[in-house]
Amino acid sequence: MCLSDPCRDRHNLAIASVLPGRDMPGYSWAMEMPPLETERLVIRALRDDDLAAVLAVLDASGADAEAAAERYVRHAALNARVLRELRQPPIGDRAVVLRGTDTLIGLAGLTPAVGPFDQLRLIDEQPPQPQASTLHRIEIGLYYHVDVDLRGRGYATEAAQALAAFAFEGMRLARIVATTERDNLASQAVMRHLGMTRHENALADPAWFQMVGILDNPGRAQSG
Repeated sequence: MCLSDPCRDRHNLAIASVLPGRDMPGYSWAMEMPPLETERLVIRALRDDDLAAVLAVLDASGADAEAAAERYVRHAALNARVLRELRQPPIGDRAVVLRGTDTLIGLAGLTPAVGPFDQLRLIDEQPPQPQASTLHRIEIGLYYHVDVDLRGRGYATEAAQALAAFAFEGMRLARIVATTERDNLASQAVMRHLGMTRHENALADPAWFQMVGILDNPGRAQSG
């Protein structure tokens, strides 16, 4: 392995040549997520000065929780910058803020979702079809979390719709998923509002893999 500066320079050039960015002609999908604006919200990159608001949204208290939240905010802010510089897909959590005031009311983003997706079946499938245990794979998942005092106002759905539109139009993803627990009715409501088909783990294991919403890119059928 070559670790000299010339070798690193050649390596970086090679990486740049196979990781096209928005500035390259003929390449039409985004490697950077701009602030996403909706009627009431803006989904933007987290900043270091968001820490106090994030602590409130996550209802975190105590020295350990505050330290963890501080690491989370700093990592998310750095992650957005580094992925942009490396021309990597804009994966990670972002701030959900009110338009006009920049008040942080939640968190949302496109994140890796790992699980045995091939052992899913549709909710209320009749008769239930047996499924074999499968290996895990990675999908692009929707993450959304709104301050508990502001739930029930459609903010999570509005943020998720903006992220889904960016995933399909900006990143040209074939589909996105969202995972949740069977008793998390609020998250399942967001899935329904987005038009996701809802699936459940057909097996008892793994216990944390319970319900999944799947949304296909509307343009997928046309392109296929």
